[in-house]
Amino acid sequence: MPYDPSSFPAFAVTVDLVVLTVRRHALCALAVRRGEPPFKGRWALPGGFVRADEDLSAAAARELAEETGLLAHDPTLPAPPNAAHLEQLATYGDPKRDPRMRVVSVAHLALAPDLPAPRAGGDAHSVRWAPVESLLDDAELAAPLAFDHARILADGVERARSKIEYSSLATAFCPQEFTVGELRRVYEAVWGVALDPRNFHRKVTGTPGFLVPTGGTTTRQGGRPAQLFRAGGATLLNPPMLRPEV
Repeated sequence: MPYDPSSFPAFAVTVDLVVLTVRRHALCALAVRRGEPPFKGRWALPGGFVRADEDLSAAAARELAEETGLLAHDPTLPAPPNAAHLEQLATYGDPKRDPRMRVVSVAHLALAPDLPAPRAGGDAHSVRWAPVESLLDDAELAAPLAFDHARILADGVERARSKIEYSSLATAFCPQEFTVGELRRVYEAVWGVALDPRNFHRKVTGTPGFLVPTGGTTTRQGGRPAQLFRAGGATLLNPPMLRPEV
C-alpha cells in the first residue's frame, strides 16, 4: 500500500522555553501574558510553533532570540556577551494539552546571567521576570499558568537544581568574570537555601577545573576587593556540589 499522509491525524509541534535567570538573589523565569486565545490573559512560558523549514534546536534558538535577544551558546566555542546555555528539556504530548488541536511540545531550558527587563512581542500582551515560586504557587496567580506550563516550569527548575550539583552549569548564571560570592548566591537562589560562605569557597576553589582565577579583583559587591574567576574547562564536577537537605 502506498503511504497516504491524509490517513493520519494532523498535529503540530511547538517549542516552549523555560528561561531562568537570577535577579535580586532570586531564581526567576520569563513569563508572558497571552494576548490571544486560547488562555487569553493567562501567564505562560514563551514559545511558538516550529516552522516547516527548521529543526527543533533552530526553533528554540529563534524563539530565545525573539523573546530575550539572547543567542544560544555553542559550548565548543567561546561565549559571546549575549549568550545563553540552551538544552532540550523534555517532550510533552498529552492529547488535551492544547484545546486548538493535537500539539506536541519539545521544551527547552535556557540559563543566562541577570537579564534586563524584557519587552513583549508576537502574541504576548506583556512579559516579565517572575520568581519561579510565585509562578508555581496558584495562590499568587489569578489563574494557573496556561496549557501544562506549570509542569514544564517545575521540570525545568528541577533540571537546573540537579545539574548544578554535578556539572559546572551554575556558571551559566554568572557573567564571564565573577566572584566566588556571586557564584554562591547563584547556588543559594537555585536551591533556595543559605550556604556557609567559607565552606562553599573551599569546595569550589578546590574542585579541579571548576574555576580559573583571572588575576583581577572587583569591589562591585562592596567591602574589600574580591578575586575574580571565570569558568574552567570542567563540565562534570568531581566531587559534586551536593544540595543540602532541607
